[in-house]
Amino acid sequence: YIQQPQHIKESDFLKFSEKYGRHSFLTLSQAQPSFSAGDPILTYFDSSSALSTLRQPVRMGASGLCVDGNPAGFLDSKSTSCTRIFANLSKSCITDPALDAASYYRDFTVLKVNVIFLPFITPVAPPGAPYMKDNTCNNVVSEVVYEIEFNSTLGIQSVSVQFKVTSVTGNSGSSLQQHFTLHFWVSTRTLSHTLPRSGNPGYIVGAPLLIANSGMTVLQSQGDGSCSQFLRHKVQFGRNMRTGCKLSDCSYIQQKLYKAFQGMNRAEDLAIIGSARSTRVEEWTTILIQNCSVQAVNCTSCCMVPVTLEIQILWTKEGLLSNPQAQLLGARYFYQCQPLKVDKWDSQFLSMSMVPLTTVVTFTDMTEWPEPPRGQPKTYWKLPFDFFFPFKVALTEERSYRSDLAGYFLLILILSSILCF
Repeated sequence: YIQQPQHIKESDFLKFSEKYGRHSFLTLSQAQPSFSAGDPILTYFDSSSALSTLRQPVRMGASGLCVDGNPAGFLDSKSTSCTRIFANLSKSCITDPALDAASYYRDFTVLKVNVIFLPFITPVAPPGAPYMKDNTCNNVVSEVVYEIEFNSTLGIQSVSVQFKVTSVTGNSGSSLQQHFTLHFWVSTRTLSHTLPRSGNPGYIVGAPLLIANSGMTVLQSQGDGSCSQFLRHKVQFGRNMRTGCKLSDCSYIQQKLYKAFQGMNRAEDLAIIGSARSTRVEEWTTILIQNCSVQAVNCTSCCMVPVTLEIQILWTKEGLLSNPQAQLLGARYFYQCQPLKVDKWDSQFLSMSMVPLTTVVTFTDMTEWPEPPRGQPKTYWKLPFDFFFPFKVALTEERSYRSDLAGYFLLILILSSILCF
């Protein structure tokens, strides 16, 4: 397990930030798996437990015949058309899935991201199956339009499909031109009682940093470099960022400049985990705010205004080493101010002066990793206590004494025989 995170107090914020902080704007070494523009849209067939891709037939060659194996690309809104020629219309009318509307939505689901399934595709006024009558195939699909709703963070949200049908008359050599359209559009749906998630439970890198009613945002500039009053950049977990713009209206001096930094939705509480619920107080932490003095020193015609906001985020990983979860420990708004010298507080100055503003977001990892695992314990061999050991020693000494006595007796016999001769 990763060591338990420390509790961050307001007096300790700067100490931990300096201890664990490092160079900002690091390149991310790992990215979360998700769909990228142009990637095939994956589908799943539950009956066969098989993965496939959503198809968008295209034409091939001068004849423009349909090729059904072409995969549809994520965020690639386009229309294609192709021609089908039937050698036996009466047979193809019943057996060819390309003519049946049900084959474009039934029995498979679309993956919203690479590992999460969506409900089945929703058909809008689906037609019936094709059928033959009086040498004519009816309810033949002539146009397919997929409407795909997606979210830049959560992936594909829903898929619906609409059809146009026609009738094909004849038998051998009959032809049909089909049209296929994929249209992607950004989801604008919001849930009044449910907050969006940025992980479950830990934050996912690149997901929005959650505040009480939406995602945290920072300043965004317009085409002329001035600060936009409505458009703001979203703060994404784990990604340091720096934005800048210029403010030309001195009515925002001091407190109004603070409001410009904070935006319309002022952030007071921050979600500790990516799946925080608004009803659970323990899943939220209060943002520490450090303003600067509004009075300039040694300057009677100056106004001390905030020009830089640094949003400092302390976070850590907890849980199993095999599946660590990211959570926030604390956050601080640190304003840096400078005196703005004003010689003439008139309407001409108010319309011409420009105050440059900068926002910086830094994420500091405070994860306390456990000690590296030691090697496997060694086996120490130890003989058990031998109850018969004293008896073995005595027996060994007795045998040794007998062998010595026999040797002495043999030596005496040899010496005696020599002396007698």
